[in-house]
Amino acid sequence: MRALIRFSGELSTKSKRTRRRFQQKLARNLRDALRDEGISAVVTAEWSRFFVQPADGALADEAFFERLPAVLGRVFGISTYSLLRGECAADLDEIIATGSRLFADEIRGRTYAVRAHRSGVTGFTSEDVMRGVGAALNEGAVVDLTDPEITVAVDIAAGRAHFYNDRITGPGGLPVGVQGRALALMSGGFDSPVAAWMALGRGVGLDYVFFNLGGAAYARMVLEVTKVLCDRWSYGDSPRFWLVPFGPVADAIRERARPAYLQVVLKRMMYRAAERIAGRAPERRMPAGLVTGESIGQVSSQTLANLRAIDGAAELPVLRPLAGFHKEEIIARARHIGTAELSARVREYCQLTDSKPVTAATPDAAAAQEERVGWQELETAVAAARVINLRRISNAEMIGGSLYVTNVPAGAEVLDTRGDDDFKAWHWPGARRMNAGDLETGFGRLGRETTYVLCCEQGIRTAYVAEIMQTAGYEAYSFLGGAPGMRRYEAALDRAGEGAEAGANGQAGGIS
Repeated sequence: MRALIRFSGELSTKSKRTRRRFQQKLARNLRDALRDEGISAVVTAEWSRFFVQPADGALADEAFFERLPAVLGRVFGISTYSLLRGECAADLDEIIATGSRLFADEIRGRTYAVRAHRSGVTGFTSEDVMRGVGAALNEGAVVDLTDPEITVAVDIAAGRAHFYNDRITGPGGLPVGVQGRALALMSGGFDSPVAAWMALGRGVGLDYVFFNLGGAAYARMVLEVTKVLCDRWSYGDSPRFWLVPFGPVADAIRERARPAYLQVVLKRMMYRAAERIAGRAPERRMPAGLVTGESIGQVSSQTLANLRAIDGAAELPVLRPLAGFHKEEIIARARHIGTAELSARVREYCQLTDSKPVTAATPDAAAAQEERVGWQELETAVAAARVINLRRISNAEMIGGSLYVTNVPAGAEVLDTRGDDDFKAWHWPGARRMNAGDLETGFGRLGRETTYVLCCEQGIRTAYVAEIMQTAGYEAYSFLGGAPGMRRYEAALDRAGEGAEAGANGQAGGIS
């Protein structure tokens, strides 16, 4: 048994030379996807489609077909695909006999329709196939061309007839890598991963750059989001993740630029740093553009006037796939991609001021404020950037195992940094409420003999504090998933009949 894969319609509009190149890249990406997912398969190519079948000694047909859709649904360039029920020579009598053998028992007592598509085959028409197969199946079943329970589909080309039930929609677009490379600016929130995904779907291979303003725990969260794009959607590519320590740059902006211009200057500095990072890539991986998650009017730095003022800092073209998207559309797309749940946990640190920001900056005014900041901190940050191969880094390495726990170790004290209302509504039994800022600056007053489990809304900020405390010699961890995760943990203990108190007195561990 095989699967039939049809190319995105955009490939058919290309010249023969370009189409051949695109299809060769799609074949490489598809083979990489199958290998990456542990599926041993053979891919064979025809001019207008591919076939995929299990390799000798690989999965049985049923298991192969169960696993295949998850892969084919994430390879850009695939328009539709079908899991074949059978095939035969492109002979009308044989097609009728094979269709009857494959579907007669299945459609008995149900409604059905026969659909046929013929290309490059003479001697009969698609109508002949539909009438002949339909007549052979008519006993014990009812034809319904409008809303059939079962569709019998026949695809005839290159001397063979292939039978299937459905055309399953693929991601479409262009194969990743056929349009060169770009550098995507990542923040870890909903927007930037969706923008990157949309660029991937237009055939753009991506590397990623993250300007860290919130510590190592924040960086790991953003890395985890980006890893999803790498593992699930970047088959055939080997993305790099550039981690740039941008805290000193943000501090310099706060000190030297006018408060109203802080966000605009920060974005300009990020663009400049991204171009410097792009310039460090070897020629074959040289980005030809920057990809951002900016959406017109979503925040103050993304007004049309401010975007124009920010663009003046970039020589590379800035691609904004989400320019016209509403936030609800972006979140819905993030759910499809698989990044929404992770992005919901990420707190972004790009807000430098609570004062009224400029919403109609001019390029000259923005550039003048940038000049006041200067370039020393920017150059230092770019020089300190490190690069991570996303295909090689493991999930365990990303999550920061030394910072998180998934239970409350024996004798640990829980420090809850949420607000009073949230704390009163629910907290871990015996937890102590502490202001997050006070804990970050005043943890030195805590005893070092106690293990501390820190809890916040999503487990992000407390991971940063836990890292600082560990550096100072404390045994401190952030609860993975924050207060919601801790509450689920308590409920699981209750269901198991142990209760929260028994959980607190249980064995230490759970560091993930």
